[in-house]
Amino acid sequence: MTRVLEGTSHDTATSAGTMATRADEAEAPDSVFSNRELLRIDEALTMSSRETGLRFTLYIGDLGAQTRARAEELFERSGSDLPDAVLIAVSPGQRVVEVVTGAAAARRLPDRACALAVLSMTNAFASGDLVGGIVNGLRQLSDQAGHPRGLRTH
Repeated sequence: MTRVLEGTSHDTATSAGTMATRADEAEAPDSVFSNRELLRIDEALTMSSRETGLRFTLYIGDLGAQTRARAEELFERSGSDLPDAVLIAVSPGQRVVEVVTGAAAARRLPDRACALAVLSMTNAFASGDLVGGIVNGLRQLSDQAGHPRGLRTH
């Protein structure tokens, strides 16, 4: 585990960017993702945030030599409400995935849950499915986090 960011951060670096953009924006000719793939990622981020009450963000790109430090820096700059935030930073070229959580999010997403989601993502990445890995990782994390207390029906 590394230093505390508004509570706890999960060290899930593995040896196994670019923010996801809205699909209605014009696609650059050299874009890594098709509009359909961007829609899948956007939908997964939206649903994960809506279902859990946590704010999920995604970074895809090079994280530099100090991957954890760069992910924590990105997390700190990811917006307001950091205690309820979750950043997934994916560096395909470096074969690294980092998950950083705020204090409230960390109580609902323990290290083990984050590590299992990262393992699932890296397995998909190894098969050449970057988008599927991201979408499945978001699903796993949102399933683990569950619904916010105010929205539970039982």
